[in-house]
Amino acid sequence: MKNETQLARLGLFDAKVPRYTSYPTAPHFGTATDDQAHARWIAAIPEHAQISLYVHVPFCRRLCWFCACRTQGTQCGKPLAAYLETLKAELALLSAQLPRGVTLSRLHWGGGTPTLLSAAMIEDLAAAIAAVAPFAEGYEFSVEIDPNEIDLPRAEALKRAGMNRASVGVQDFDEEIQRVIGRLQSYDVTRDAIDLIRAQGVTSLNADILYGLPHQTPARITESVQKVLSLSPDRVALYGYAHVPWMARRQSMIPSDALPTPAERLVLSETARKLFNWDGYDEIGIDHFALRDDPLAVAARVGRLRRNFQGYTDDPAEVLIGVGASSISRFPQGYTQNAPATSTHTGAIRAGRFSTARGHAFAGEDLLRGRIIEALMCDFAVSTDELTRDFGLAPTRAREMFMAVNRAFEGLLDVSAEGLRIPPEVRPLTRMIARFFDAYDMAQARHSSAI
Repeated sequence: MKNETQLARLGLFDAKVPRYTSYPTAPHFGTATDDQAHARWIAAIPEHAQISLYVHVPFCRRLCWFCACRTQGTQCGKPLAAYLETLKAELALLSAQLPRGVTLSRLHWGGGTPTLLSAAMIEDLAAAIAAVAPFAEGYEFSVEIDPNEIDLPRAEALKRAGMNRASVGVQDFDEEIQRVIGRLQSYDVTRDAIDLIRAQGVTSLNADILYGLPHQTPARITESVQKVLSLSPDRVALYGYAHVPWMARRQSMIPSDALPTPAERLVLSETARKLFNWDGYDEIGIDHFALRDDPLAVAARVGRLRRNFQGYTDDPAEVLIGVGASSISRFPQGYTQNAPATSTHTGAIRAGRFSTARGHAFAGEDLLRGRIIEALMCDFAVSTDELTRDFGLAPTRAREMFMAVNRAFEGLLDVSAEGLRIPPEVRPLTRMIARFFDAYDMAQARHSSAI
């Protein structure tokens, strides 16, 4: 699969496919799933269950041009203070619906920039969450940290709140690339922020880096990756930059003629991948790396790796509840998503109801196909026995499905009585292979490059 001609023939350089952090993907959510369904699904959680909680803070000091997240800029604390009150009211609504004895296996604060919150705000939010549900034994509390927006009081407040994993966005350390994508963040600032976090006893660290950025070359990404490695993160996410200016208008600030071609993106990805491999990191799924003793690497080795809206996880909880504007929740019954606009979300919460704007109730073969896609994205393999045991799929039909996708990819996949496996040399095509099992109309949504 090193042959670019073969990759091109199979469509890797032309395909636009989902990242499959859910199935069905968010563009297929509809308005039939409302706040009442969200409330019912919360109430249906078993007593004493473990759940995950995601808290979205959609504010940034400045808006980075490369980012496609739902965020808004603010230069003062007033919008943050008002939003914090909305979060606390939403958490109170959640607490009223949640069955007794529920604990948190995972808590993640994302954004936006959660560390825009002052130390007092951090403590206030943490107390509101603790009033909803305590941490479970072996919990993980991670926070997305902007190195430009962290200081000692905030770091200490996060540690007191229970943070035991930090996620630091790097993107790229090249100064020209940073200027073009609107994200100025020096290596020294990043290193100092990480030192500050570790000084609080938070030893678990994630770092994010992007490939496919404007003006990025193999030499430049090599230098950035080596700088990331010098910071000794436990995990690294190597994401492909998704240029979607039709969805994130700020990306129109980025010159499209400076973006690498799909073939060049593959070279950039492979360059970074080899560097992480050479430094002793295990590959996790399609775009993550972790030190061998990291829980994520352990989960990948033993078949417990999962995929959700934050990427890869070892979280065992069946329920993920999203709090805040645009947040998405996952239940055994389906997905719900809060109103994306902060004002609309706040209005619903003030009216005493969840702001669920859309969602999806699982039906038909959703769970079966979702599990096939998740298994491919996590393990590069699907077990026929698992599909038969958990979903009642006849082995003959499983083989028919696997043989059909194998024919579509020129017989490059391994199909046997055990199931389907994607060989290492074929893994650049994983998202395209997963797309084969997606029963929803791709014409309804626009997705990012397959590489």
